[in-house]
Amino acid sequence: MTAATVAQGGVTIRDIARAAGVSAGTISRALKNEPGLTEVTRQKVLETARDLGYDFCKLRPKRLRRLTFLLHRQHNTAASSPFYSPVLHGAEEACRKQGIVLSFMAVGPADGLVDQLRMHAPDAIVCAGFFEPELLSALRATGKPIVLIDMKLRGYSSVNPDNMMGGYLATKHLIERGRERVGFICGSLSHYSIRERARGYRQALFDAGILADPRLEAPLPDGVDLEQGAWEAMETLLALPKPPDAVFCYNDSAALVAMRCCLAKGLKVPHDVAIVGFDDISTAVLGHRPLTTLRINKKELGALGVELLLNGRAGEAVEKVAPVELVVRTSTVC
Repeated sequence: MTAATVAQGGVTIRDIARAAGVSAGTISRALKNEPGLTEVTRQKVLETARDLGYDFCKLRPKRLRRLTFLLHRQHNTAASSPFYSPVLHGAEEACRKQGIVLSFMAVGPADGLVDQLRMHAPDAIVCAGFFEPELLSALRATGKPIVLIDMKLRGYSSVNPDNMMGGYLATKHLIERGRERVGFICGSLSHYSIRERARGYRQALFDAGILADPRLEAPLPDGVDLEQGAWEAMETLLALPKPPDAVFCYNDSAALVAMRCCLAKGLKVPHDVAIVGFDDISTAVLGHRPLTTLRINKKELGALGVELLLNGRAGEAVEKVAPVELVVRTSTVC
């Protein structure tokens, strides 16, 4: 297939070349994300193509040979690694089976992301966890296929656990154990996964005919790490005139801290306070009481992200939801 015949009917590569004032070969390389062009030229070509209404779906798919796995710096911590490390390993195993070279980067808003990415020269990108919309826009402007894992945004392909159902099952389990005041320790609601878990928590309360008490929702304070934030959030709940007799925590790391806080205050888990986490990380069974939690197949999330990149169609956003499983342990059952 020649550069002139990539698009049959409608706007052609030659049309874009005339409008952009460059050769048809340059247009072809820019549209296919091939090396040999400056980023300025590549962006000029992509903008011209979009302005003219070029159908990107008519491009012959390029074989995926190099993939870059991006993790936001805020997730590149000891508290987050028990979740994201298995996700990365799942993506790595899927890439190895397909003969794809995978590279890893932990990035932040001030890191000159596009320049760093150019050194990796990926054919596609996986973004795991929360990313600022500005960062995602900069990545999308490169023209490379992108899949989000543990995040959802309109117009992007994504893979997520069933966060809403997980929050619902956790809260419903506590209610069925006879708990009457179920608290919720949460991180920033700007994170899609946390927002959905909060939605599941509130839906379970509503379905059980329990009036939601906003005082029982304790977000982690700004500007502190998870360890300190979860401890302070649990202290806030315990200081209420009517403290909770159960707490659903947005992830296992926060739940383990909350459990230690309860024990330090002389409370018994689960007799005085039942606690549920989310994620089923490897340390969930190592606390004072093995933790009731929602199990996610984290390696499967990574593999599904690679699968979407391999099988997805240009310009089509596909959303996959992976199931979660309630695992009951002694942090909720005497």
